Amino acid sequence: MVSEAEALLDALDDQQRAAAEALTGSVCVLAGAGTGKTRTITHRIAYGVATGVFPPKRVMALTFTTRAAAELRARLAALGAPGIAARTFHSAALAQLNHFWPLLMNSPAPSILDGKARLVARAAEGLRLRLGPAGLKDAAAEIEFRKTSAMGFDRYAVVAADRALPDGLDVDAMIELQERYETLKDEQRLIDFEDVLLATTGMIESEPEVATEIREQYRFFTVDEYQDVSPAQQGLLEAWLGDHTDVCVVGDASQTIYSFAGAQNEYLLRFGERPGAAVVRLEHNYRSVDGVVRAANALMTGRRGALTLTAVRRPADPREPAISLRDFADDADEAAGVAQAVAAQIASGTAPADIAVLVRINAQAALLEQAFAAAGVPVTTGKARRYFEQPVVRKAIELLRAAVLARLEEPLVKSVSDALRQLGHTHHAPQGPGEQRTQWELLDALGTLAEQAPPGTTLPAFVADLAERAAAQHEPPVGAVSVLTLHAAKGLEWPVVFLVGCSEGLLPIAYATTPAEVEEERRLLYVGVTRARDRLRLSWARSAAPRPGERRPSRFLTELGPSVPSPLPTGTSTPRARAAVRG
Repeated sequence: MVSEAEALLDALDDQQRAAAEALTGSVCVLAGAGTGKTRTITHRIAYGVATGVFPPKRVMALTFTTRAAAELRARLAALGAPGIAARTFHSAALAQLNHFWPLLMNSPAPSILDGKARLVARAAEGLRLRLGPAGLKDAAAEIEFRKTSAMGFDRYAVVAADRALPDGLDVDAMIELQERYETLKDEQRLIDFEDVLLATTGMIESEPEVATEIREQYRFFTVDEYQDVSPAQQGLLEAWLGDHTDVCVVGDASQTIYSFAGAQNEYLLRFGERPGAAVVRLEHNYRSVDGVVRAANALMTGRRGALTLTAVRRPADPREPAISLRDFADDADEAAGVAQAVAAQIASGTAPADIAVLVRINAQAALLEQAFAAAGVPVTTGKARRYFEQPVVRKAIELLRAAVLARLEEPLVKSVSDALRQLGHTHHAPQGPGEQRTQWELLDALGTLAEQAPPGTTLPAFVADLAERAAAQHEPPVGAVSVLTLHAAKGLEWPVVFLVGCSEGLLPIAYATTPAEVEEERRLLYVGVTRARDRLRLSWARSAAPRPGERRPSRFLTELGPSVPSPLPTGTSTPRARAAVRG
């Protein structure tokens, strides 16, 4: 038995092996990008089971997505440790809530609210607050932030004073809306997604028999992506543990990119201060070639919790630079240039599925999708809606079609601007992130398309062109290039990555104004850089439209180290490519 257990460790390097052998007590694994984090934690659990330290039924492995939990279960089964409970925080909490609630309350557990928008709308209506669809979404997100952060209303009032709230709501109105939402929810015997965590925590803390039963059932915990844990999740973890200390947390502070949703990497950064805690660092990067790794290290130098990665892989062709940087005249030129470069990569033998194009916000994908369609390159955007499938974009196009039927004889840009204004688009972007900002960006991208249309383009021709482009995007996803946001790319990797929009206002995003927000943007770029295995292609556009002098290269470009050339070379894009994008 012992020899079989030891054989599990043969596939690990010295750092990974040290983590796998630390089976009891508080263990913190600081795992840099591409260092074999999942391999390490699955081998650690399998080794604990094989040596008899971990009774399989008493192990809980926690992560943040059902996909990641399924991957953990599959890997553990392959290592001879089937039946381990690998779940998300919410699924584990919901199972416990559904089990214990009927026993404690002599009634079925409340139903789970399938979405906040309807109830938030009712609460707003009762308070005579005017919130459009985007405002309702942003209000729901604000409710989620407060509850995920485990804040009462008094604390939230202080924090919200520095937050970008939905347009038309001040702090008092936002709190009043939340209180009304909670009342409506309670009246209908409903709980929301965040209540699942908070109610389970409260149940364990207030019911000794429940606490004893749960703590007897689960004794050994592993928490993946610990840098993303929220106060509500941390509170539940502490309730599960009680006085026990057998917990292994795994994460990378440099990949904290969900602070806006309540994630706090402080739990990871301070975990090593626990009495008797063991801290293991994984810094051998098996994913990326040396040039990419050196750039990633340079970006995070001096940042708290940053790891210093060492590349294990070497480039297949040392003569080809791992990283390159181009600039373009405007966004359309950048989209066309990137599409041409991707097409050239595919022509040289790279499979489309081995290429990703990463953007900061979804609205950037509009020009890219058109450029790829023009170049005949199939793309997939994962689960996200394509640009022309976004509801607000479809509404705008419906208004433009109505204007065509009305035979309005106006300049194209004015016709498009009038339609966008009907949907709430303004000259200036809303402050801060959220659905209102997202919809503004999507509509603004449509306005940019009108500005970049060839001179003399009529409204009917513009609308017809939009329809053709939308239809051309429905390419089969098999063997396609991935076009994803940086947030959606986390946890994934590709041999070739194009990272577009590396300019001030996009990366960092314009509404990142505080030092903490700018640092989050830095970490987001770090995530993007470390997705690349062999080649990283960076680019930025000098303006959004053919008006020079509007943008500057991202401040982060000069911090990527000598692996990256100066951010001021002149990129080229042919008139033919520009015409393909502009119609």
